[in-house]
Amino acid sequence: MSPHPIAETVASLMPKAKAELTELVAFKSVADFEQYPKSESEAAANWVADALRTEGFQDVALLDTPDGTQSVYGYLPGPEGAPTVLLYAHYDVQPPLDEAGWATPPFELTERAGRWYGRGSADCKGGIVMHLLALRALKANGGVPVHVKLIAEGSEEQGTGGLERYAEEHPELLRADTIVVGDAGNFRVGLPTVTATLRGMTLVRLQIDTLEGNLHSGQFGGAAPDALAALVRVLDSLRSEDGSTTIDGLDADGVWEGLQYTDADFRGDAKVLDGVGLVGDGTVADRIWARPAVTVLGIDCPPVVGATPSVQAGARALISLRVPPGVDAADATKLLRAHLEAHTPWGARVSTEQIGQGQAFRADTTSPAYEAMAAALSEAYDGEKMQAQGMGGSIPLCNTLASLYPEAEILLIGLNEPEAQIHAVNESVSPEELERMSVAEALFLQRYATR
Repeated sequence: MSPHPIAETVASLMPKAKAELTELVAFKSVADFEQYPKSESEAAANWVADALRTEGFQDVALLDTPDGTQSVYGYLPGPEGAPTVLLYAHYDVQPPLDEAGWATPPFELTERAGRWYGRGSADCKGGIVMHLLALRALKANGGVPVHVKLIAEGSEEQGTGGLERYAEEHPELLRADTIVVGDAGNFRVGLPTVTATLRGMTLVRLQIDTLEGNLHSGQFGGAAPDALAALVRVLDSLRSEDGSTTIDGLDADGVWEGLQYTDADFRGDAKVLDGVGLVGDGTVADRIWARPAVTVLGIDCPPVVGATPSVQAGARALISLRVPPGVDAADATKLLRAHLEAHTPWGARVSTEQIGQGQAFRADTTSPAYEAMAAALSEAYDGEKMQAQGMGGSIPLCNTLASLYPEAEILLIGLNEPEAQIHAVNESVSPEELERMSVAEALFLQRYATR
């Protein structure tokens, strides 16, 4: 059987896709302007805007969002009476972390062992290219059969909520019949998957103070209250003996029904060292998709190199809490802050500050759009049946869109399969996944137009 014309077109466009992703990855568009210049993010936004104009989008605009970043918007009209589909991705990226840990420079797209390496190659600059490929394939095969709105966010990774607030202030801008969020991914390379749930999140900064200043550990150690020791005690209280998250008053017994994740597969994907056990109880799917998970993201205390024999007067930590669907992130934040304050020992002074928050999300996988996506993914993946998974990460915009447009169907697809190692060193994208997911999106838009 000959390949579908859409698939043939996308295959012919892959060299251009690689060249474009190379250009996009080169922008150091980390939306933390204390780490990277704002000009890098602005240049990436302008690249996306220029790409939309080239593809015939109208009303292309750089939206100045309340968090000081820019989102890129464009509208591509379709046939009269056709439905409207919003395509989402984000051009901002996580910092590269330890650049020395990268086998190749993080902001230079590099092909190695059949994958393309670079920060943002999968999360989510690759998602932008995926949308462009799908639309180009449709234009070459009879035209785009729906009205398309495309939004590329500029601060998704920071969780600062700029686009959410902008959308709330301009509710008609992103209104659509269906929303395709291109910031998820397949459960495994070659296994077409939609993401049915997302955990929400909250970020809390914890500060503990005990002394007016550091003290000599020989002269005062043993009686003087050590702020760093107090911090360690508090952080340890967030987990039980087996590593399960234990925050006073927060339910942690959720169960995931559906696609399962074996311990062996998870160990391989997470690259857990030999002999080191997984934490928590229940299935892996329970733990990463249906239950809360606390992570200490950073601690401010003296580094080992240059440390002096001192009792520490103050210490602080940044704590992330992921919460599953059914748990209100604001309520979880209150419980986390109350837990931290209640478990601070020795009467130490404690303060907590919330610096980010996003709600969990659950999609309706029985909708007509999901039926169209299931058929499109199966065709793009040679008959493989579409699977539905959860995702432990958060995309706060999803709940904002669901609240603004309760009748809209929201689908989550993308390029973030386990081998992509998003947010870690040596992030990469599979070009085969990029090609097939672009085909699937194009086929979906065709099928959805005639639903």
